[in-house]
Amino acid sequence: MIEVVRQSISIGLHILIRPRRGDFLYTDAEFEVMKKDNALCRELGADGVVIGALTRYGSIDSAGTAELMAQANSMSITFHRAFDLCADPIKALEDLLALGVDRLLTSGQQETALQGAELIRELHNRAEGKLIIMPGGGVNPANVQELLSITGVREVHASVRKSVQSEMIFRRDYPLISSNRNLSEFEQLVADVEQVKAMCAAFKV
Repeated sequence: MIEVVRQSISIGLHILIRPRRGDFLYTDAEFEVMKKDNALCRELGADGVVIGALTRYGSIDSAGTAELMAQANSMSITFHRAFDLCADPIKALEDLLALGVDRLLTSGQQETALQGAELIRELHNRAEGKLIIMPGGGVNPANVQELLSITGVREVHASVRKSVQSEMIFRRDYPLISSNRNLSEFEQLVADVEQVKAMCAAFKV
């Protein structure tokens, strides 16, 4: 998939590196998997990887993150929303700055980025341009301008997807194969071009 996407687009390509769902306390074996994923992403021409690891006490796993960053080599490093499970967000930001991470994806430790906007603004101000703060979580064309105004950031993360029905004519009624109980087997979530355009327009206001 990475290879096909890289051949199909010219914009930056940043790959999420996450070996499983759940917490971000990883075993040695899981770190080895992530290191190999990093290496593969680099070989396939990805511009960056999105990583994150925590200690059992809810702080940034600086040693583990440093190992992943070393394996990523010249690729851009984004620390993902593992940050939102940290016990002390200010200390966590200081750790990420010390590591030299390029970007932090966060909802401001709330369910949505708009709910966490005050913390996101504080993180943005404390980072002083040394690290990009990228709000994510419930960001959409309807609220992105408000989020930008409150936080002062210039990058956001958003899914901006819509449901598209399958072209299948025969549709057998049977238990779901997919683990997503909110979708039938005959619909997919795809990027919505109009929402993407609206998001881009919000940054030009």
